[in-house]
Amino acid sequence: MNAAPRPADVRDGSGPPELNSGQKLMIFVLSMTLFGLANILTEVLPEVRIGPVELSVSYLAFVPVVMASLFHPLYAALGAPLGEIVFVDLLMGDFSGLGELEGYLQMSLGIYIAGCLVRDPRRRGQLFLAGVTVVVVDKLLSAIVDIGKVMIGVDDAEFVPGLPESILVLEAVGFTTDLLISGVLFGALPAMALAPRLYGKIEPLLGLAPRDPARPYALAERGTGAFLLLALVLAFVSMIAAFTSEIFDNFGVWEPGFIDQYGQRFLWIGVSAAVIVLAALVVTVRFVVHSRRERAAQEDR
Repeated sequence: MNAAPRPADVRDGSGPPELNSGQKLMIFVLSMTLFGLANILTEVLPEVRIGPVELSVSYLAFVPVVMASLFHPLYAALGAPLGEIVFVDLLMGDFSGLGELEGYLQMSLGIYIAGCLVRDPRRRGQLFLAGVTVVVVDKLLSAIVDIGKVMIGVDDAEFVPGLPESILVLEAVGFTTDLLISGVLFGALPAMALAPRLYGKIEPLLGLAPRDPARPYALAERGTGAFLLLALVLAFVSMIAAFTSEIFDNFGVWEPGFIDQYGQRFLWIGVSAAVIVLAALVVTVRFVVHSRRERAAQEDR
């Protein structure tokens, strides 16, 4: 009786399993399309404004958290923020030009750190920490950039008249509300419910093996110090991109106003594009997995 072939990404050793280029691309595209669809949904969610404080869902953080927890965090982190840029910003006519680089780097960094913090996707405590970490990294860096733009003078401050120091209070309040709404309510809690249920079930569909808690993904192969240096460099690049965008009058901004012209019905364009990409990915994955199984069966004969 022939033994069943092992998933293609399993290897012996103490480190995490290696992925081939096709598997990396699958994780990247899946993360991109799912987070793009999730961000389209946030476009129709209501916003509440109480004075200078806005209460809204920035993004559904549980989507990239689950992706980075179940799969390789690097490729999930690279794909997810791109989904927002492609399926929401570009297709919805709200592209911020060079300023998009700021959000992409900050979000990617947050997702990657969160994914590496999860050693076992079945551990709800680790998932809660990951959901909070995404928003903490993203929104904290964003707040620092916003305060820096005001201090340098490339952007106007939104503060209470007569109290310039209130910008710090408003940024702190905004950070706290984002942490509670996007990080906990729409991040950590759904991730804690979904990831353990999906673990071991969705990975084989992509030809992947479930993450092994005994072989976690490290923040950096060369140590924590190297990663911290890289994180500081990426944060600095995102800050420079934000400053440059403001200095050059929002260079590369593309805002044709599709939503204003056609209403919320235009959101279906982004949804349709994301679904088409997702369907193409599913068909491709099924074909690749089926081909590998046939080759493995022929080799065992």
